[in-house]
Amino acid sequence: MKRKTNLLQHIKTSTKLLAILIDPDKVNFSEIDVLISKLPKNTSHLLVGGSTVKENLTEQLVNLLKKNTTLPIIIFPGDFTQITNKADALLFLSLLSGRNPEFLIEQQVKSIEILKTTSLEIIPTAYLLIDGGKETSVQRVSKTLPISQNNIQEIVNTALAGEYSGKQLLYLEAGSGAKNRVSPKIISAVKKEVSIPIIVGGGIRSKKAIDEAYQAGATMVVIGTAFENNPSFLNTSSEEIIAIK
Repeated sequence: MKRKTNLLQHIKTSTKLLAILIDPDKVNFSEIDVLISKLPKNTSHLLVGGSTVKENLTEQLVNLLKKNTTLPIIIFPGDFTQITNKADALLFLSLLSGRNPEFLIEQQVKSIEILKTTSLEIIPTAYLLIDGGKETSVQRVSKTLPISQNNIQEIVNTALAGEYSGKQLLYLEAGSGAKNRVSPKIISAVKKEVSIPIIVGGGIRSKKAIDEAYQAGATMVVIGTAFENNPSFLNTSSEEIIAIK
């Protein structure tokens, strides 16, 4: 089936993109219109996914979102069961920071029978879990350890390994509700070495943190928990306004 190719090109040629991550297990489906109305004005994309999502919830959510917004919807899957053709694109993730074959290649193989007949834009993405100061759901589900924020060279080398193996995007993830976001120092060090766009998420709770990520070299910043807890958080520059759960 013919696949679309416009979203990756748009990301490659853009700056300061803002994606809101919506977890199907955490959202009230009856209030999707309210959620959409509270999105920051500069929202460029919606990511849909979670570490664990009940069967069929992803497709139900994407259908509802499509009825309420024209923003592009990208699947950010915790596993192959979260794939739905109703979205616009899929981050085809490989968890390169860990060494669990289930999330390096086995989930990807399990997804192929679905993806062979989909019109989703499939975007190969290197996924790096960076220590955010607390155990995250990604860490628990993937049974892998994040890379220490002090080990910048390992992060850079892992990012380059992803690019050299053909990945088109790089996702630096501190994890949902992380105490510590991926530091600008890390983003900057990676940006100096890689040529593919960098996505940064996890533990970002203020406009100041978003701006610092952009300045360090992030093409896209992803907000999840902060938006769930307080949709108007971008109105403040405080790092402490969003409570960590």
